[in-house]
Amino acid sequence: MKSQNISNHARFVPLYHYFTAIGAILLLIGAIVNLVKSSEGNLYDASLLVFGSLLLVLTTFYARSFALKAQDRAIIAEEKFRHYVLSGKTLNPQLTPRQIIGLRFASDEEYVELAQKAVTENLSEKAIKKHIKNWKADNYRV
Repeated sequence: MKSQNISNHARFVPLYHYFTAIGAILLLIGAIVNLVKSSEGNLYDASLLVFGSLLLVLTTFYARSFALKAQDRAIIAEEKFRHYVLSGKTLNPQLTPRQIIGLRFASDEEYVELAQKAVTENLSEKAIKKHIKNWKADNYRV
């Protein structure tokens, strides 16, 4: 596996991002077109197809967002523990969840200092990642 850095750390799953997500949206669009063009005798079936397609789009979206939210919670807990192990102090409560998630890529040597800098300079998640000198890969997030 190639070395992870700020330019290649985002995960992209082609079967999900292209096939599933785009396919579900195209199915919904096709179902709506079918509903608009349907005859009065076919209206119920076409409506059910639109409803089912909408449920599939929503399920696809929420399955992804719920999984990411659970991963974010785990990352925050891990980073709070990591900060305590490295510094003997709890992580500053002024850090936002997005800042903490950005800090996970920092090496142990720069972690505590960068966490403090994130608070004092109100760095965004992206800015925190740009300040990292020694990138620590996160190969588990999907």
